[in-house]
Amino acid sequence: MKNIRNFCIIAHIDHGKSTLADRMLEITKTVEARKMKEQLLDQMDLERERGITIKMQPVRMEYAGHILNLIDTPGHVDFGYEVSRSLAAVEGAVVLVDATKGVQAQTLANLYQAIEHNLEIIPVANKIDLPNADVEKTKAEIMHIIGCKKEDILEVSGKTGEGVDKLLQRIVEVVPAPSGDENKPLRALVFDSKYDIYKGVLAYVRVIDGGISAEEEILMLATGAKSDVIEVGYFKPDFQKTPKIKVGEIGYIATGFKSVEYCKVGDTVTISKFEKQIEKLPGYREVSPMVYASFYPTSGDDYNLMRDALSKLKLNDAAFVFEPESNLALGRGFRCGFLGLLHLEIIQARLEAEFELSPTITTPGVVYEIQLTGKNEEDRLKVYSPSELPDPSAIEAIFEPYVNLEIISPSNYLGAIMEMMQNTRAEYLDTEYLNSERMILKFNCPLTDVITNLHDDLKSASSGYASMNYELSNYRANDLVKLDIIIAEERVEAFSRIVPKIWAHSEGKRIVEKLKDSIPRQNFQIAIQAAIGGKVLARETVKAFRKDVISGLYGGDITRKRKLLEKQKKGKKKMKNIGKVTIPSEAFLAVLKK
Repeated sequence: MKNIRNFCIIAHIDHGKSTLADRMLEITKTVEARKMKEQLLDQMDLERERGITIKMQPVRMEYAGHILNLIDTPGHVDFGYEVSRSLAAVEGAVVLVDATKGVQAQTLANLYQAIEHNLEIIPVANKIDLPNADVEKTKAEIMHIIGCKKEDILEVSGKTGEGVDKLLQRIVEVVPAPSGDENKPLRALVFDSKYDIYKGVLAYVRVIDGGISAEEEILMLATGAKSDVIEVGYFKPDFQKTPKIKVGEIGYIATGFKSVEYCKVGDTVTISKFEKQIEKLPGYREVSPMVYASFYPTSGDDYNLMRDALSKLKLNDAAFVFEPESNLALGRGFRCGFLGLLHLEIIQARLEAEFELSPTITTPGVVYEIQLTGKNEEDRLKVYSPSELPDPSAIEAIFEPYVNLEIISPSNYLGAIMEMMQNTRAEYLDTEYLNSERMILKFNCPLTDVITNLHDDLKSASSGYASMNYELSNYRANDLVKLDIIIAEERVEAFSRIVPKIWAHSEGKRIVEKLKDSIPRQNFQIAIQAAIGGKVLARETVKAFRKDVISGLYGGDITRKRKLLEKQKKGKKKMKNIGKVTIPSEAFLAVLKK
């Protein structure tokens, strides 16, 4: 156990974590040269295509008589929960900073998590081989946020391999060996899981106490599920079977469970006969979706196909949830929960790539909490879509989620970013300067404002140089209302939304104008209205087709023409009362796009 070193690499998205991991695998000869390829630990096609890590990936290496267990983590804010779990499984963290970009938002967020877990921090400046790398400036930023000495910061190039040997030596020297007792009953932390057709759920575990071998009966403390172990092993980085995994080691347990629901990330595994003696490991929390959107198959016949596809995606992604729902306009579909917008994009891209399904997606929204009149605060009602809102007279207050938002940007974009933030309901908290050229801006902001267009607006305002990170802080009561859209005197639930009262008029106007352009003309005129309760805020009218009934008249008195026009008018009035409007699906998509 004394020769084991467990560590992970944390960094902002695209700072070179997976490339550095490749060089480590080469230097330690973990993978044969003929099997080596770029970003070897990014196993999914989508990860390789986009150049980002979506799932954390562990690997076991041997170097200078030591066993090094590395966990390569994702860098995007949506997968922050994955990072927090991997930090709980290790004793050291390599904080990687791209020398061409400097410290960015997710670097900071992950670093704070690592400090909370009391990990040994190894600061590294990466990509030093690039001509535009500013190593000195990057080191100054790292010293500012970590408070370390300049000589503690290593310089490496994940691409050329320069300095990676020194980094491996530093890991062996400074990362503490794991503590634990091999004579105690088994306690292991599940930090990830994956579904395998033949072996069931594979639990990726860090053994804290004791050990585990095949054919023992295990118990999951959070879910209470029991199963016989099929096999245990290490990551090399493929699965390598072994008779036993011992205290301090990182490996996998093939549990035989048929659903990821039984083996949740963050759970504690033990042998079922020790059930009464074992306490749960700290830090387990349910990962709950922050953003909801509905997926509808483009053709009704694809409904069952889509349900099977989503079920398969859920097997390998415990944070993704879905349930069936139906909509008058779009038919039957599924309401899906995600960790953020990138997570939504990933699921959508996997549906297209792996199952050839291109769903219609509704506007992403957040979960609101409703305080009903005369009820306790604890009994708040959770609302996932506007159609679930109770009668306004029964609502005392509507609460919406707020996040702590951090934006890291070059200082010369301060004015543009502040101007952009004035279009949201964010509260400015603080500015901290990393150095004379870069700053951290802190805000409290409603999650709705963050997920709509903030990322794109921020990139535009800062010419692509700023980065942002956010985490859920609390729920706050706000003056929110349900905006209804009424077409030809009928409420269309699919267009309803919950909006801040101050934005209701402008949002209503935007929607009715979009609909006017999207709904085809009929033989009668159609009124499109945006309303709150009985009060109409905005209205547009789709003009009717009109047949030229007087084209057959030659000359004659004006009264003859008027008689025919009056007759036509009466007919139109009748049609208007019985006419039903057909709304094309393009109209729904037009409204969703801001």
